[in-house]
Amino acid sequence: MSIWRTEVTPQLLERFSRGTFAERAGIRITEVGPDYLRATLPVTPAVHQPYGVLHGGVSVALAETVGSVAANLCIDMERQQCFGQEINANHLRSVASGVVTATARPYHIGSRSQVWGIEIRDEAGRLVCISRLTMAVVQRRETAS
Repeated sequence: MSIWRTEVTPQLLERFSRGTFAERAGIRITEVGPDYLRATLPVTPAVHQPYGVLHGGVSVALAETVGSVAANLCIDMERQQCFGQEINANHLRSVASGVVTATARPYHIGSRSQVWGIEIRDEAGRLVCISRLTMAVVQRRETAS
């Protein structure tokens, strides 16, 4: 059974990313599973730290991107939205090139908060970074016309 409140495809989610940080960084949603969302990021010099490997902050940005998109797909987006409250990460292995893949899965999907676990792996399937993301679920405010 799917956890998503709406049917989505990677192509639809890619359209929402146009003009955002995710697009500029090269983050692409590649797979929507029944209980996970997957995204990729090419590891190029543009996302390196000065020592020639993937910048830890970019790993965190990738984790927050895929986790945030996933969280918002689990709510009634006409009435609610999710915002990141806290994220942590453990960097386990360096990567200098290739593509990393982030997979977000929920630990908790509640009416006021969500907690997501995100694993980032290299092309050999080795764990590069693990992250936990806590999202606040808030009611949308009506905008003044």
